[in-house]
Amino acid sequence: MIEEIVERGGDADDVLRAVVAALGERYESVAIAFVEDGELVVGPTHGPRPERSTAVPIAFDGSKVAELQVAPETGDVAPLQRVAELVAPYCLVGWDTGGVAWDDM
Repeated sequence: MIEEIVERGGDADDVLRAVVAALGERYESVAIAFVEDGELVVGPTHGPRPERSTAVPIAFDGSKVAELQVAPETGDVAPLQRVAELVAPYCLVGWDTGGVAWDDM
């Protein structure tokens, strides 16, 4: 399901909201937090913010750009790591491309 959402593409906000909604069918709480000025800033969410969650880094080009957070906590992070890989290009909030067009990234 997540792969289908990402394959459809579209506006980054729409893709990330759809991914969070899809994960919300499986987890009580889902959030994507973006790295902005070295801090995590929560973006799209589903459900209440829990005290504890499983956090999976989202990296692009070797740099952490966001974090996928789900609750309840889970020890099986492999599926979440796959989601993190798929959504990474959509999590480039405020990312400086150095003048390279997005399509060439």
